Amino acid sequence: MTENPIHDADERSSLKPLAIEGNLPLKAVGIENLREANPQYLPPHRYLHPWFARRPTPVSRLAILASILPQDTDSDKLLRWMQIGPNREIDESLSEFVERKKATEDERSGNLESHYGYPRPFTLSPTDRERSDMHDVLLENWDGSLPSVLDPTAGGGVIPYESLRYGLPTHANELNPIPSLILKVMLEYAPEVGDIQQTVRKWGEKINERAAPNVQKYFPSQRERRTPDNYVCTYHIQCNSCGTEIPLIPKWWIRTRSDGIRVVVRPEIKPDGGIDYTVIVDPSDHDLEGFSPGDGPVSRGGDAECLNCGVVTEDDEVRARLKKGEFEYRPYCVRYLKSEGGHGFRSPTEADVEAMESAEKQISSDFKLSTLLQTPIPKGNKTTEPLNYGITEWRDLFSPRQLVSHYEYLSAFIECKAEILQKHDEQTGKAVLTLLSFAASQTINYNCRLSSWHHGKGYPNPLLKGKNYAFKRVFVENNISIGGVDFLSHLDKILDSYKEVASYLPEDAKPADVNSTDAANLPYDDNEIQAIVNDPPYYSSIMYAELSDIFYVWLREYLNDIFPDLFSSDLTDKSEEAVANPDRFDSVASESSSKRALADDFYENKMSQIFSEMYRVLEPGGVMTVMFTHKETDAWDTLTMSLINSGFTITSTHPITSEMPQRAGMQKSASADSTLLLTGRKPHEERSAEGRTPTLWTDVKTDTRTAAKEAARDLIDSGMSLTKTDVIISAFGPTLRVFADAYPVVDDEDNKVKPRRALEEAREAVTQVLVDEYLDVEGIDDLDDVTEWYLLSWLVHESQTFSYDEGHQLGLGIGVDIDNIKRSTKTWRKSRGDISLRGHSGRVQNINEKPENRSSRVPVNPDDLSFGLALDKVHAAMHVYDVQGESACCDWLRERNFDSDSTFKATLKSLLQVLPHDHEDWELARDLAVGRTKDVLDLDFSPNVFVDDGDDRKQSDLSSF
Repeated sequence: MTENPIHDADERSSLKPLAIEGNLPLKAVGIENLREANPQYLPPHRYLHPWFARRPTPVSRLAILASILPQDTDSDKLLRWMQIGPNREIDESLSEFVERKKATEDERSGNLESHYGYPRPFTLSPTDRERSDMHDVLLENWDGSLPSVLDPTAGGGVIPYESLRYGLPTHANELNPIPSLILKVMLEYAPEVGDIQQTVRKWGEKINERAAPNVQKYFPSQRERRTPDNYVCTYHIQCNSCGTEIPLIPKWWIRTRSDGIRVVVRPEIKPDGGIDYTVIVDPSDHDLEGFSPGDGPVSRGGDAECLNCGVVTEDDEVRARLKKGEFEYRPYCVRYLKSEGGHGFRSPTEADVEAMESAEKQISSDFKLSTLLQTPIPKGNKTTEPLNYGITEWRDLFSPRQLVSHYEYLSAFIECKAEILQKHDEQTGKAVLTLLSFAASQTINYNCRLSSWHHGKGYPNPLLKGKNYAFKRVFVENNISIGGVDFLSHLDKILDSYKEVASYLPEDAKPADVNSTDAANLPYDDNEIQAIVNDPPYYSSIMYAELSDIFYVWLREYLNDIFPDLFSSDLTDKSEEAVANPDRFDSVASESSSKRALADDFYENKMSQIFSEMYRVLEPGGVMTVMFTHKETDAWDTLTMSLINSGFTITSTHPITSEMPQRAGMQKSASADSTLLLTGRKPHEERSAEGRTPTLWTDVKTDTRTAAKEAARDLIDSGMSLTKTDVIISAFGPTLRVFADAYPVVDDEDNKVKPRRALEEAREAVTQVLVDEYLDVEGIDDLDDVTEWYLLSWLVHESQTFSYDEGHQLGLGIGVDIDNIKRSTKTWRKSRGDISLRGHSGRVQNINEKPENRSSRVPVNPDDLSFGLALDKVHAAMHVYDVQGESACCDWLRERNFDSDSTFKATLKSLLQVLPHDHEDWELARDLAVGRTKDVLDLDFSPNVFVDDGDDRKQSDLSSF
């Protein structure tokens, strides 16, 4: 057994080096990723159809170009080809220019675009001259041919679309039919058919003319030109005690924004136990007298309180009633279109309720309607919640009014389909029909029982805003024949986006080769592809197939005869989808093999098959660059084993800022805010890990820690906008490269070591770097393990809530099994599968209560003279200060001799450095560290510990550029 062989050094030296294997302008590209994230104007492909996890344009361009250009490509030239930087001569490098502009954003006088002096890169394609110059370089680097670029799991199509913009031979594959349609639009129709905005709009108007009159009768006007465009609806169940209806409404506000009208609904109990609703626009104090709009009948826990007798129906029973169908749909506010423009709000009338009842009658009397979308909803990771509420078929996701509305537009589309195909060539006809069906998908996204109401702004939310099928007690029925979320409005946005997508492509652009199949079985010959750039499915972050089924069942009705291969099954393919979905293995799990373990094994095997297939189709010397954005160790462990098993040599890794930190909807996601570009090469000679001499883990462990620490220090010094969590994740890349070079790795007993061991070492090593860099506390090494874990959790994650996996791994690194301390210390609790750290208020008994009246479940007794944990001492002191005041706290501290307790002082000082300034415990820690308690404790703190960065302060990123 050799001591520490570097198996792949010779193989790497035989490969022609590429730009991605050298130094890259990562900070400048990261800044452009953040610039693109402005939600007011995103790249046009994002508006074509709902989809998930699209990567920003700049990082996608970097991954493509750096994977095919030679290593000696100048950074300024690379950035100019990426359309980053002003179109003029400057006295500094482009990276320095972009970084300087970012650093001075707050000092600007105009908008961001004028400040930077050039538009966001996604709006610019390379010029003909730039493409020609770049192609000359590529032809020389790739032996006279332009390299082909393949994305085998193309999703929303950002990578292959950017490849087309650079005039490269492009291939895209995707298993799921929904993104497959998006790929057809972006990569086939846009370059081949071009702009057909007027043509599609004409057909859209024809469909609307046929469908709109049939829809509008279900949205009756109170007066002429006051047609409803939204019904805000809820569910009514009956009180068991008095028989009064209980509306399942959490709050009575309809619109709360202060920059316009405020709207509230006030309920009134009728003599028969029913509920009437009065909508009040711009309510006065008199209107709200004795009424709290923020307190609806439904609590945050889901319990429902009767408005009449006050008896509470608990959440479990509410859910059971809904599941049995023991409820009524009911609108409680109507938003309508004003004849002079804008919107008004009014109370619902009998006509509104009768219109809903007429929709129910229409469904029961029309055979096609009564059998539409009867496909059962399968039990899954994201579908469990609607199933628990009695939503068992896809049709159940729609109220009667919603279902009839969508059906009318489907019928009108089908009536026009043959005429569209007759009047246009085949490809144009398919393009027209696909874009029209996308408008229908958008109406579905905003018009189902899971589409909620935005109480702040007073308009509908999309179904998949939270990337789940969460049940909504308040939902919206949209009039899809008029208003801002109607069929034609959606179609116009889609057509504007499609026109922009087409306009960005070269005039001579050739369509990409688009396939819809399993990425583990690609339709390409061996050694056919030169470059693979891939943003793979993220382990367990997003259940793509489950979430897309609601669109699939409708688009199947629209397009199954146009694309029979895409819509051959009742639902999307879950069996071959590359995600770790534990719910798929419910029926086969056992004590020896949990469903989580089975899901992990499936994902690893599937990704290994996909990477092996990439390896097969890639030519010797070819390159594969993977974008990976994930926090969980299991995901990285799986990725690494998949790469090793497939035969790739890992040659480089680069971290890059790719998302807005703490972006909406993802705060508790397993996705990180940065992306790691991990590059592998296919050697010129086949190799196998089986023939290698194993390496001792004790040797690899040392190299692992060294690589992780060096990577972390480099990242901190680089000034990139990375959170501390992302520094840890970004250090995984160099760590995995060390591990892959040494693979196979065995321990002293000749047992195989998996990559996760190296990742655990890396996490621990980088955590120590972060402590040294950011936690200036003398005596922290003397703290007990639990207190250390608690402090490090705040330091590293910069949030009260974070992934369980991350917290567990952090604990293992310092010798704490967090599951064993959960009940005894109450330092954390589970929150939807995540860890939520507890503050002092959840851990300390009330000193003002008699001991016999205190809860035994609260572990810290402030009457004690000694404490097991340093954290207990400080939390108890916070409590005493909070409830008894400074004088009593001074006496309490003296009694326990905390003036000479170094662990108390180290913990207090650490909390001041790691807690967000808007946290209650930080404010109490500050109070303890000043005034009379400071004198008692004999504290000497630096003034910058107490600097307040604002009400919304969260621990800052490592750099604000």
